Amino acid sequence: MSEKEFLDLAETTLNKIEAAMDRLNDEDVIDVECKRSGNVLEIEFIDNGSKIIVNSQAPMQELWVAAKSGGFHYKRIDGAWINTRDGSELFAALSDLASAQGGARVTL
Repeated sequence: MSEKEFLDLAETTLNKIEAAMDRLNDEDVIDVECKRSGNVLEIEFIDNGSKIIVNSQAPMQELWVAAKSGGFHYKRIDGAWINTRDGSELFAALSDLASAQGGARVTL
């Protein structure tokens, strides 16, 4: 995939994550605040101040996630963002990470 294709796909993915978190906040499922700065999405859990950070790494063509439980790298494989170590899918993993950090069951 070209760098432009990657950047467009990464931007779309970050937008989807942000919209899902905003929706969950609006529905009072979880108290979060999202901040965007370029290719970085910061998700802050208001109750405890913890954060999940998702950012795109164009040179590697990966999305990186930093959470309390560690750092994770996701590469686009067969139409999904797949963890380069354990094979998990990005949105499922983010659901688990947000549930753990936010204290409520989250499904993205």
